[in-house]
Amino acid sequence: MKLAADNGLPGLHRVVIWFNDPGNWWGPAGLLTHVREHIIYTCIVVCLAVLVAVPLGLAIGHTGRGTLWVVGLANASRAVPALGLLIFLIVLVSPHIHVSGGLGTTVPAGSVPYLVPVLLVLVLVAVPPLLTNSFAGVQALDPAVREAAAGTGMTPLQVVVKVELPCALPLIMSGLRSAALQVIATLTVAAYAPLVGGLGRLIVDGHQNLGDPRYGYPAMVAAGLSVAVLALAADLLLSAAQRLLVSPGIGLSATHQRRAPLSRRLLTRNPRSAS
Repeated sequence: MKLAADNGLPGLHRVVIWFNDPGNWWGPAGLLTHVREHIIYTCIVVCLAVLVAVPLGLAIGHTGRGTLWVVGLANASRAVPALGLLIFLIVLVSPHIHVSGGLGTTVPAGSVPYLVPVLLVLVLVAVPPLLTNSFAGVQALDPAVREAAAGTGMTPLQVVVKVELPCALPLIMSGLRSAALQVIATLTVAAYAPLVGGLGRLIVDGHQNLGDPRYGYPAMVAAGLSVAVLALAADLLLSAAQRLLVSPGIGLSATHQRRAPLSRRLLTRNPRSAS
């Protein structure tokens, strides 16, 4: 607190006061409004990423084609700075989007040209963990299981949907959790785009007037804490969803496989060596 005061900033005790003020929670610029925007944007981005990455990852894992391309794309995407890409897309894409309307307070009038680049950047952030985990989960499947499914008369699509997808679901859910956390954290930079909300709006706007006890430094710290709490809540929620969606047999098999000694795993994979 002393360091903040020496820098001309309100002390950290002002953050507690900020949270205790109902005026900071309600209204069009309140904390709850920004939290709702953050959640809505995150859900939209993650759903788009799932629709793109999971089918593509399953297809690559099933056919074995394009693996090197996926790995290279995932590594390259992690090296791209989100803020720099956002500014580039705003300059490149926004002037060509002529939509003046909005959708309530979440998408205010005039924000669509700036919201589209934000969503594109966040989808690019969310796709790599989902894509790599999807094809890795399929490739980790024992080929004998795939051959047995095909031997029963299943079509390739049925093998993917009824066999490979359920077996890869633990890794896919792990990628989904990673993607959601990355989107929640990266979404704070979206507020650098005009008229785009989310918790990053409190951080970007607060930086303009750090000394303000209501809209400056305390609001920035409060927004940062809210992002951390939101990320933790999302991870717990997705963890619970994973326990509900993943077959208990698959979960137990994966657990035993991880805990089994190396020699036992080698014997399981190569039964001839035991004789």
